[in-house]
Amino acid sequence: MLDKQRLNKIFKAISDPIRRDIFHIVVLASSTMTITEIAENFDISRQGVTKHIKVLADAELINVATHGREKICIAEIETLKLIKDWLGFYDKFWNDSLQKLDNFLDQMD
Repeated sequence: MLDKQRLNKIFKAISDPIRRDIFHIVVLASSTMTITEIAENFDISRQGVTKHIKVLADAELINVATHGREKICIAEIETLKLIKDWLGFYDKFWNDSLQKLDNFLDQMD
């Protein structure tokens, strides 16, 4: 079973559109980005962006490291696999339910 706390942190992190955009930008960068580089994409303060990054880091969606005087960020794409696995249960549920409905409708013919 999935770690519910970890999954809750991930859903909390991606529930905010700015955090989703930050994550998306870092993923598209395909390399590290500084917080300053990330903040340039938003109409909020660098401090505001930093707070969002902390939530993403707490959910293990972004890894933040210090490089000299700069904080650099890199996306942790593997973390999204937890959501995929969680959704997989419901995908199987719907596929099974639709198959049962299909079988029932076939019997009606």
